[in-house]
Amino acid sequence: LAIGAEHFRALLAGAHAMDRHVAETPLEKNLPVLLALIDVWYRNFHGFTSRSVAPYHQGLKRLPAYLQQLEMESNGKRVDLEGRDLPYATSPVVWGEPGTNGQHAYFQMLHQGTDVIPVEFILVKHPTHALTDLHAKLLANGLAQSQALMLGKTTEQALGEKAPTASKALDAQTIARHRTFPGNRPSTTLLLDQLSPSSLGALIALYEHRVFASGALWGINSFDQWGVELGKALCNDLLPRLHSGDTAGLDGSTAGLLRRLVS
Repeated sequence: LAIGAEHFRALLAGAHAMDRHVAETPLEKNLPVLLALIDVWYRNFHGFTSRSVAPYHQGLKRLPAYLQQLEMESNGKRVDLEGRDLPYATSPVVWGEPGTNGQHAYFQMLHQGTDVIPVEFILVKHPTHALTDLHAKLLANGLAQSQALMLGKTTEQALGEKAPTASKALDAQTIARHRTFPGNRPSTTLLLDQLSPSSLGALIALYEHRVFASGALWGINSFDQWGVELGKALCNDLLPRLHSGDTAGLDGSTAGLLRRLVS
């Protein structure tokens, strides 16, 4: 309703174009399949437990939250299609923020933290507004972050730089160690020519097919979400207890919390 029928049809057309790509493109060039293979490579061969999504476009600010639901609800499974316990890990934790927000929040950990976290950058080549200088700065920031993750900075390079004034109380070697980046941290960059209803539809379909392909590689059912149902069933029992204060039959932890809530 907000975007109108014409733009909604364009969204569907973009998704359909991605559907055709999946159906008609050989596996070695099939984008969702390649991304799914990267997901399995990171998760099961390197043991990476999460993936950060950083769209450098404010129009995609809610995409990481959407992908949390799409990927973790679909592939956060512990048994295979036959109900057998899986001997390997499945969905990583998916999280993120628009790029420049993330740069001043969690990118410190991405670059110098003790865990390696693959990052997915999404850049849009052409803006749909007149602020081209600001858009160029967004693109430059996205490119710089992916380059920094890949190349890092050696201690020798840090030693050759002028140290910040606030660090003068420390010796040069110590300062350089704090300013060293290990590099060799993985990232993937997706490029959109422009953010339009059509390209958004293709992007969403890309992620949907990727999730299905990952689920197929893991041998799981990506189309159920029984993990959501248990909490709903327990909620039906607990809701009337919030009015009555009845804790009979509850475990000690839940009973104690309920008593606090109704007191």
